[in-house]
Amino acid sequence: MPAALGLIGGLALLIGGAELLIRGAARLAVSAGLTPLVVGLTVVAFGTGAPELAVGLSSGLGQAPAVGIGNVVGSNIANVLLVLGLSALVAPLRVARRLIRLDVPVMLAASVLVWVLAGDGCIGRLEGGALVLAAAGYTAFVLRLARREAAMSRAAAELPGLPARPVWWRDLALVLGGLVLLVLGAQALVTAAVQLAVGFGVSELVVGLTVVAVGTSLPELATSVVAAARGHGQMAVGNVVGSNIFNLLVVLGASAVVAGGLPVSAAARRFDLPVLTAVAFACLPVFFAGHRIARWEGGLFFVYYLAYVGYLLLDGTGHRAAPVFGWAMMSFVLPLTAVTLAVLTVRAWRRQRRGCVHRYEDDP
Repeated sequence: MPAALGLIGGLALLIGGAELLIRGAARLAVSAGLTPLVVGLTVVAFGTGAPELAVGLSSGLGQAPAVGIGNVVGSNIANVLLVLGLSALVAPLRVARRLIRLDVPVMLAASVLVWVLAGDGCIGRLEGGALVLAAAGYTAFVLRLARREAAMSRAAAELPGLPARPVWWRDLALVLGGLVLLVLGAQALVTAAVQLAVGFGVSELVVGLTVVAVGTSLPELATSVVAAARGHGQMAVGNVVGSNIFNLLVVLGASAVVAGGLPVSAAARRFDLPVLTAVAFACLPVFFAGHRIARWEGGLFFVYYLAYVGYLLLDGTGHRAAPVFGWAMMSFVLPLTAVTLAVLTVRAWRRQRRGCVHRYEDDP
């Protein structure tokens, strides 16, 4: 009974925290002259990445640094497949062109960079420091570009119903309060879920591969779903992309600095990091095809996440169906999906070209 109450209480804290965070961040976008996309890429993304940072630093200080990279990889995969998938199922998400031109390529580059740095089995302290500096440079560039390009009137137009002269300190308090509730809610929900799993006799391995892996992504999930439901789709997408960049550069970098080096297992280099990079690259054709994430694409992401978790459970428990399941995914399902997305991308590109030609011919 206490575990069930904790589960309900944690969920309530998550929903309430996400509501406060979205409300405060949207108002801050107006008062600071920033678009919701930029707020999602910075304030919201870095804030909802707090659980991953806490886990990474504590694992480094606790002489268990291997936990850090597993947390980041699992969280980033969940952010794209689970968080974006469910958010798009709630409401189709519009993707800003600048996200495709700048931020998604940064996420792709960060994924490849981490994979390369981990190639020798360890992300060193100096390499971790370089990742943190890269995160600082990216954030400064995003804010500078946003202040130059985004006018306050445009931000206000995208956020109907907000007061004309928001009180910035009150909105900042909403953001901070929302972050606190998100972290507390995630902790309560994970703790209660683990207690329920143990009570039902589920193994610790299954709990770790499911509840704990998703637990640190719960703030992103709650925030993005609420943002999508409230019509702030760009903030939802920006939250996921920005959070993934934050995880790769700040969480892994800071963990490597604190731990004096972050060891990366052979299994992570062979399977988890390639899957992480592939998931990051999967965003580009989906985002490019029509500059939106449709409901069916969100459903596809969600199904793939269930398949990914299913494979981890089968493989982790040594089930004999694991090799067959993995072979089917790698040899049939994933290539078929890649071909489908490629066709959709080419069609979207052709429609854009025809639109540009028509506009050119209509000009006097």
